[in-house]
Amino acid sequence: MKKHLLASTFLFMALALPVGAEAAGQPKMDHMKMDHSKMMAQSAGKQPTEAGQSAFAAIAEIVTLLEADPKTDWSKVDIEALRQHLIDMNNVTLLANVKESDQGNVVEFQVTGTGLVTDSIRRMVMAHVMTMNGVDGWNYAAREIEGGASLTVTPPNAASNAKLIGLGFIGIMVSGMHHQQHHWMIANGQNPHN
Repeated sequence: MKKHLLASTFLFMALALPVGAEAAGQPKMDHMKMDHSKMMAQSAGKQPTEAGQSAFAAIAEIVTLLEADPKTDWSKVDIEALRQHLIDMNNVTLLANVKESDQGNVVEFQVTGTGLVTDSIRRMVMAHVMTMNGVDGWNYAAREIEGGASLTVTPPNAASNAKLIGLGFIGIMVSGMHHQQHHWMIANGQNPHN
């Protein structure tokens, strides 16, 4: 009985405590009441460069470039398509399961997930193969498998095998520095994977 009463007391105390900033003695921020233009003016010349969460920052960068370009055709801009692509990138980077099979000079990555992650894997892997196959002598092949996709990578020579193993699946996916250009094209209503 004493244990039950003690546990109940701790639970009540935990539920009664404020969370987040309030728990640290800070008042809760009301973003709707903030004067953002005043904040910008007060910190002129001392601007932070990080826009926050990485997907938010990537979108903010694209929107800034679009707004700065007088030739932007706003009737073609599709920021929501870019957001969906960044969701795919997040799902594949953080939520996918990868099994690696080294077959000598070829490595196969079986990449799987559940629900929306499965679709993200298929879109990302297939698009990467279409973009990168043959670049610098690296050969890529992909096929759908249950729960995701299989990516087979053949390096240009035996000396590149160690690099392939070291990079692993996600290292291969980020190779090529083409993602920034793809984001720009997606935001402008174009399909970069055609």
